[in-house]
Amino acid sequence: MLTLIILIAALIVQFLTTFLAEQPPVLLLLLGLIYFACFLRQASGKPNPLVFLILVVSVMIPLLTILNIDLGSSILTVFVKSIAAGAIVTWLAYALIPDIETVEAARPSTSSTPKPVWRAAADALILLLAVTLCLTQDRLATAVVIPITVASLLSQLDVEANGRPALATVLVNILGGVAAMLGFAVLELRHSLATLFLLVLLAGLVFGGRAATPTVVAKINAGALTVFLLVLGSAVSPLSSGAAETFATRVGYIALAIVYTLFFATLLWPSKGTAGRIRDR
Repeated sequence: MLTLIILIAALIVQFLTTFLAEQPPVLLLLLGLIYFACFLRQASGKPNPLVFLILVVSVMIPLLTILNIDLGSSILTVFVKSIAAGAIVTWLAYALIPDIETVEAARPSTSSTPKPVWRAAADALILLLAVTLCLTQDRLATAVVIPITVASLLSQLDVEANGRPALATVLVNILGGVAAMLGFAVLELRHSLATLFLLVLLAGLVFGGRAATPTVVAKINAGALTVFLLVLGSAVSPLSSGAAETFATRVGYIALAIVYTLFFATLLWPSKGTAGRIRDR
């Protein structure tokens, strides 16, 4: 079911991109509406991994289809196959290693975001600006990591979190990028499929293991794993020539995306005080 929903969403986005490629304002408006709907769902206090996957599809497909229509179709095929393969491997893993019955810790409460429509509109605008920048700047034509990192951070950051929680989110995401750099260095020394498998497995155990726990930092570690896979994946299969230079550049893109997201989130998100005054009225 998950694979089918993602496939339908991806086909719709690809059709819109191909049909409206000569009408950028209309295309960007429709993409903005898709982003708004996804972020509004997240702001409702009912997180769903499917929403983030739709966001990723809605970012990747337009960028790569505009760059090269065949590339967009290839990425769509790879993406859908990966989701299907991931679901199958997950089922097999649970069948081979059944879940041990343990006392589950209390999950943190998920309350809706103050002024969810405002928050969703702000998030959609922030992401749409990042996508527009990549679509209009030739140097950023293959910088898919920028809007995907922006989408990941917007999904992780809490509008009421400041100080330590926000700093922890940034640091863990940077840690994901640093881990990918170290992993790429190891892969250069021991270039083999087995080495790549072990690196991804290790990252899955470190970041993914924490992301699976019922704690408040689970979402942050899931974002760090996303950054790790994006950076390492861009190094292993670069979209342009010059793997080492491309890899170093895309690590910089991660840092740029983090700074960009924090700046505009601080500028556009509804403040806790404002929300409180509105509720009091």
